[in-house]
Amino acid sequence: MNIERKAQSNQGVQVISRAAEILRILKKDNSGLSLGGIAERVHLPRSTVQRIVNALIAERLVMASSAEGGLRLGPEIQSLAAAGRINMAELIRPVLVDLSSKTEETVDLAAFREDHMVFVDQVIGSHRLRTVSAVGEVFPMTTTANGKAALSLFEDDALVAIATPELKATEDDTKPLSEFMREIEDIRQTGIGWDLNEHTDGISAAGFAFKDPMDQIYAVSIPVPSHRFTRLKGALAELLLQARKSILQLL
Repeated sequence: MNIERKAQSNQGVQVISRAAEILRILKKDNSGLSLGGIAERVHLPRSTVQRIVNALIAERLVMASSAEGGLRLGPEIQSLAAAGRINMAELIRPVLVDLSSKTEETVDLAAFREDHMVFVDQVIGSHRLRTVSAVGEVFPMTTTANGKAALSLFEDDALVAIATPELKATEDDTKPLSEFMREIEDIRQTGIGWDLNEHTDGISAAGFAFKDPMDQIYAVSIPVPSHRFTRLKGALAELLLQARKSILQLL
């Protein structure tokens, strides 16, 4: 009896694993896939995929995408995703507080929205002369440390589509796209984006970006009055990379 129950348990785990694999395949192709296409990608017999897909359809996790029989993720996936969405500001605030304590500087958390960065949380530094921005304030992508770091996580074609209008909109001291792309490549290598008096004269910043489990992009940055930024630059980069590691361990 115990052997039979163990076999049934293993079979149940296998079915769940296969169902999850099918859902991940459909996630990668929003246009819809046929049963044959799914079976080919998950390397399972069509009949097995049919049984699993029928169960997923019954639970509204999968739905037909067209009259031709294509399949895609169903509406229940959206409600599950919304219920499981992480409050990023709440989750990583201890990391931001620790970073601010170590640097004595203001630490910002921003989220990427459409074509700009929006501040969603902030820990104010202890220096008398410090930088403070309001939560909810919108910042550009190409002249800020958090914006550049966020752009470094995009594929080049999407990056160019976001950055080009901003770069062209700057009438004075326009940075060529080729130069900006070299800067982005450096961020991809080091993990740190820089704003050296670009967004606001007299204020410089360093920052990094990361994705949450839902592929939403966030960035943590430390803005500093430029007169003390140069001597802090190396230490800030090291502390930011440590903070990034701590955040990724939480996700």
